Amino acid sequence: MASIGRAGAARAIALVGPNGSGKTSLMEALLHAAGAIERRGLVDMGNTVGDSSAEARARGQSVETSLGRFDFMGDRYALIDCPGGVEFAGEADTALAAADLALVVIDPDPGHAALIQPVLKQLETLGIPRALFINKIDTAHGRIRDLLATLQPASAAPLVARQIPIWEGERVTGFVDLGLERAFVYRQGKPSEQVEIPPTLAHREAEARFHMLEQLADHDDVLLEQLLSDMVPERDLVFGDLVRETREGLIVPVFFGSASNGFGVRRLLKALRHDTPEPGAAAERIGASGDCAYVFKVSHAGQAGKLAFARVMSGKIGDGADLVRPDGEHARAGGLFAVQGGATTKIASAGTGEVIAVAKVTGARPGELLSADGKARAAARLPSRRTPVYALAIGTRDRKDDVRLSEALAKLVEEDPTVEMIHDAESHQTLLKGQGETQLKVLLDKLKRRYGVAVDISRPRIGYRESIRRAAANIRGRHKKQSGGHGQFGDVVINIRPETRGQGFGFSEKITGGAVPKQWIPAVEMGVKDALERGPLGFPVVDVAVELIDGSYHSVDSSELAFRTAGRLAASDGLKGCDSYLLEPVDRLEIYTPQAATSKITSAVTSRRGQVLGFDAREGWPGWDRLDVYLPQSERQELIAELRALSQGLATYTFAFDHMAELSGRQAEQVVQARVAA
Repeated sequence: MASIGRAGAARAIALVGPNGSGKTSLMEALLHAAGAIERRGLVDMGNTVGDSSAEARARGQSVETSLGRFDFMGDRYALIDCPGGVEFAGEADTALAAADLALVVIDPDPGHAALIQPVLKQLETLGIPRALFINKIDTAHGRIRDLLATLQPASAAPLVARQIPIWEGERVTGFVDLGLERAFVYRQGKPSEQVEIPPTLAHREAEARFHMLEQLADHDDVLLEQLLSDMVPERDLVFGDLVRETREGLIVPVFFGSASNGFGVRRLLKALRHDTPEPGAAAERIGASGDCAYVFKVSHAGQAGKLAFARVMSGKIGDGADLVRPDGEHARAGGLFAVQGGATTKIASAGTGEVIAVAKVTGARPGELLSADGKARAAARLPSRRTPVYALAIGTRDRKDDVRLSEALAKLVEEDPTVEMIHDAESHQTLLKGQGETQLKVLLDKLKRRYGVAVDISRPRIGYRESIRRAAANIRGRHKKQSGGHGQFGDVVINIRPETRGQGFGFSEKITGGAVPKQWIPAVEMGVKDALERGPLGFPVVDVAVELIDGSYHSVDSSELAFRTAGRLAASDGLKGCDSYLLEPVDRLEIYTPQAATSKITSAVTSRRGQVLGFDAREGWPGWDRLDVYLPQSERQELIAELRALSQGLATYTFAFDHMAELSGRQAEQVVQARVAA
């Protein structure tokens, strides 16, 4: 057992970006270039350090956060590879807070430019410095400057090109580093080779470098004065500005290369070595001090039991340390591990900046600080919880698995805070709610693989209601039973009338002469409520008022149960003649979408019987709209998939129940028929 600490603090870099941009391949290339792995794995072959889970490899995409580590030029680094699929983006929410810098990865297709806006917006909100890596540069068509102009509206901070490409025909074969003013050509399987700047590129290099200096000068008066005086700034001043302004989030430096070929990766490593802030900035951002670690992920897989993946934000943590959670609860670190993809290595201690796994910290949750100095601390700045937009109802195939299902799901839901599990008392269904169908099916795959529990899935039942159009008067309900000894007798007369929509249930009585003794009037009300649980159409009845006006009793045989039964019989009989109709729940949605998809999404909403109340520009999101919508709850189940299909996966929504609305015609008939069949 050993410590992974050396002099100096390790730095953590998060890899983020849209699905398919090549983040996992870039992680592999960085590890290989730094010498942490001997061979660079391929996503298609399923042999990469990241995406090591069976679920990720079965789908050929990241479905959870992956970790890597390497040493480079005497410094230590941790990589946090965050999944890019929109359904799994919640994995990054807590992980990003642990990073010193986020490297946003995107391919060179201008049509994909909008895909990075949600990522950049989140990083800006969290105050995390960021850099941009244009991957797959060997597939680029068109000028990089035009691509940056297309990308710029997605970023609040200016995108600063650190390199310009060297073209050979239609192919990028190298780059000019604008900071170093040196040219490099790519070499397959080898580091890039320095060459003279091509004469045909000299003018373009000077132009691009001056533009970079102008962008830096916006935040440096000394550099601005030198440029205005036509002075050539010293290289140390330029690099000092690049480092400072990147670390402060004032600029977003842009690099390019090809992860699959290793092109530009060592140059990127060297830039990150200078530009990535020390851990102190991240610790200050989340309010970490003393000896403490920030938990950004938990897992229940493997023989080690529960693992809390955490970053030591300051100080040092040793194996067996007494750790204090924010609520003051104590837990002993049952082992510390260095992590490389799916592999773990036991270590004795970890110092500032290290990303580790801590075993057997039972109560630890993502977003918590674990303190090793006895002081309970809470993280100061965390992202808000994502609204679930998709749900599945699940049930075991064998009833004896019910307890195992509940225990296993609790562990899996703890691993992904964007998933919720609820037991719906009305529908008697266990519901999983999350960000999409694929996310939930990945969770169910884990359920079967890890815990051996297979489930059946179905659509969640909609909470339909029914109400009445007409009143009914003088409805009698009589319950009389004689079977030896004391019998049962209860007799009531009621009036039923419709109430205003949303009024609920009302009960009153107008009994004279003690026709129904007062002690049994509450039992009549309970009996009426029993009847309202299932009306003539098969659904709970709402917006109904019932008045008890008469009845009779027996001095010996009357009882609370008898009058409750009589009330139920009267209400059930009376409702049959009140012209029942169906009500469906309607939600109010706020849909957020790029403006290019607004008209298509408006059409999609109306085709689902929705009502668009209005739309406006989304505040703080250039090029985006917000639509306010009424939509029947039954139409919302598959909505998120359609919105994403119409918007490159970008549109999303929040919702809340708003009101009940009448459902009529063929749709109402189908709902009632399905209820009868069930």
